[in-house]
Amino acid sequence: MPFVVISVSYLLFTVTDGAMRMIVLLHAYQKGFTALQVALMFTLYELAGVVTNLGAGLAGAKWGIKCTLVTGLSLQLVAYALLFGWQEEWDDLSAIVYVTVAQMFGGIAKDLTKLGGKTVTKLVTPEEQSSRLFKLVSLLTGWKNSLKGVGYFAGSALVAVNYELALGCMMALVVSALPFALFGLDRQLGTARKKNVQWADIFMTKNANLNWLSLARLFLFASRDFWFEVPLPFFLRSPRCEGLGSDRCLSDGDCPSGAGCQVDVCVSLNVGGGCGGFGWSRVLVGAILAAYIILYGQVQSWSPQLILGPLKQSPPNQLTEMLWGALNCLPTAAMAVVFGVYSTADGDRTLPLAASLMSAVVTFAVIFAVNSSIHSFLVVHYAKEDKVATSVGFYYMSNACGRLLGTLGSGVLYTYVGEDQGAAAGNDNVVGLAACFVAGTMSSLVAALVTYKIHDEAATLHCGSCVCRRGQPATLTAEAAVAETVKDVADHPEALPSLADGAV
Repeated sequence: MPFVVISVSYLLFTVTDGAMRMIVLLHAYQKGFTALQVALMFTLYELAGVVTNLGAGLAGAKWGIKCTLVTGLSLQLVAYALLFGWQEEWDDLSAIVYVTVAQMFGGIAKDLTKLGGKTVTKLVTPEEQSSRLFKLVSLLTGWKNSLKGVGYFAGSALVAVNYELALGCMMALVVSALPFALFGLDRQLGTARKKNVQWADIFMTKNANLNWLSLARLFLFASRDFWFEVPLPFFLRSPRCEGLGSDRCLSDGDCPSGAGCQVDVCVSLNVGGGCGGFGWSRVLVGAILAAYIILYGQVQSWSPQLILGPLKQSPPNQLTEMLWGALNCLPTAAMAVVFGVYSTADGDRTLPLAASLMSAVVTFAVIFAVNSSIHSFLVVHYAKEDKVATSVGFYYMSNACGRLLGTLGSGVLYTYVGEDQGAAAGNDNVVGLAACFVAGTMSSLVAALVTYKIHDEAATLHCGSCVCRRGQPATLTAEAAVAETVKDVADHPEALPSLADGAV
């Protein structure tokens, strides 16, 4: 019952979380904000996740998952209510500060709610059933991401109609999730058995494997957000550079998609957002990002059965993650090369760039989904059962740090890398997006290298019928060896050497 209740609340909330991101991003693009300014709007959203995951782990251990879940849903309502106050006449600085604060409540809400979704899988699964735990974690996390994709599309489609309509629809969905959390959960669910959980338990965790896994998680999620969250939608919305500021026009229809006619010349609808992209509509951009997240979520849901199972890598371990972490570098590295080459190409480059980009997005979605499902399993596998909320909270703090690093880094790279094409066009963002792909590749590589530090000597890496690396048998500690010896003596006293036989 707790698994069902928390899952329903968590999944409904997730739709509104994805929608909020697209509503804010696309509305800000339409108002002419740069990629860096939009990244700053998400700063407190991500930074709140760092602090919230620390506090949520402590709160969950002391007061239970019900407390964190209800608080998270309530704060999501606050965030949406504040976004209604975004005024058209505000200057850029006022709007950035206001939206950033509103997004902060959304960030707190997301991570409070996420804690319940991630923790309940460990609590309802017996310690010895690792395979079942992996499948439960993958299923819940995968469907969460798929519904987040639904939220991306819903937010994009609704904001294309009306900004206030989009906010109102999402608030109604949050309200529908509250009764499940309020009336379907025990207050003690998820609390630590020992009531001595302190901040030091989170900051000074002695679980070395969890510490290294958390650091790897930071760079894994930064590898995606360096190019996906802000640069990709900006690039897809921006018009091609050719003709901007020089082509004569009588109406918007005479200009490339993503540009408009101003004073008889074609000008980008968002000069601060640059040029070089495809000029696609808000609905189409939202649909592409939603398709990525839905694909990512479904692969994550079924990776134990469809990918890792046939490869004999389920349940996964340290070596499995090192392999998939290295594979995570390939799509972004390929796109960095492709975009670097096409940045110097003449003529219309839309078709080859679009085909290459969509192929890379699909490939990255699959590989990243496998990585994420492995990480989601390993964190609850390493966590101690009675302090699982604390452990998961610490781990997802690093997740928020990675998203913050990637979001801010992407805003800087996308805005300032690339040649200026003039006042009517802005920077050529083919180069800017290439730089974001390079940063994502380096981040993936660091994540894979950090995973090497996890202590898992017994881990064996299978690649189907082949054994790529066989783990060493686990060694007993001194205390365990003594206990094992005592047990053997008790079971087989006849095997003891006799002093009469000369034993010393």
